[in-house]
Amino acid sequence: MAEPAPVLVFDSGIGGLTVAREIRRLLPGLPLVYAADDAGFPYGAWQAEALPRHCTDVVARLAGALRPSAVVIACNTASTLVLPPLRAALDIPIVGTVPAIKPAAERTRSGLVSVLATPGTVTRDYTFDLIHRFAPDVAITLVGARRLAGLAEEALRRGRLDADLLAAEIAPCFVEKGGRRTDVVVLACTHFPLLAERMAEIAPWPVEWLDPAPAIARRLRDVLLASGAATGEGLLAAPVRMLATSGADLSSALGLLSGQMPAISGVEAASSI
Repeated sequence: MAEPAPVLVFDSGIGGLTVAREIRRLLPGLPLVYAADDAGFPYGAWQAEALPRHCTDVVARLAGALRPSAVVIACNTASTLVLPPLRAALDIPIVGTVPAIKPAAERTRSGLVSVLATPGTVTRDYTFDLIHRFAPDVAITLVGARRLAGLAEEALRRGRLDADLLAAEIAPCFVEKGGRRTDVVVLACTHFPLLAERMAEIAPWPVEWLDPAPAIARRLRDVLLASGAATGEGLLAAPVRMLATSGADLSSALGLLSGQMPAISGVEAASSI
């Protein structure tokens, strides 16, 4: 059986590995190329006009070299802006990552939901449209955490985490109103699930931390099947190929992912392909 074309998974840093992990769990035989645009990290600090051009240029160049069957934008901040221009530039399926507001509205019992995201994501029209369409009767608290993605990168690469700073970043998510409490927190940045266990430990009360990665993996499978592309079913899992736009050595991050991800073949400079 011939190996299928790879799927390109793209993020600003290493947070999108949480999405790649779920794709491998669902489709273990599907080749993956993970591209970390660490040279452009963090995307939350980019101007809304510049980010789509930057991401489209980088992803289009990678897609031209890799010839993937699909692209997964494993970043909420980028997905709120880059999907239309990227779909216009490429003739393959593009799967985005957007805040899981619809499932949060379906799961909440208290009617109080918080969306924990980057500052860019919480200001996008895309996010407000999701709230209007899928959660009109839910009280949504938008929390733009400025330092949380950086904390996740620091924790994964160097094993260091400032617990007090983490607590301060997530504190606005916890709202009490009329005897009710927030019961669902949407993790609207793919970096944030890396810290989910630690956040649960320091949270003032238990909540459901909603990670969109499993839903993204299911969406990718459905898109590949609909397009006639192979999903790798029946094939043995191969190592994930990883690229970094800065050419930096991300091997320390990969070591800390041991047990959470299949083998990664190594980290290459994206400029080398």
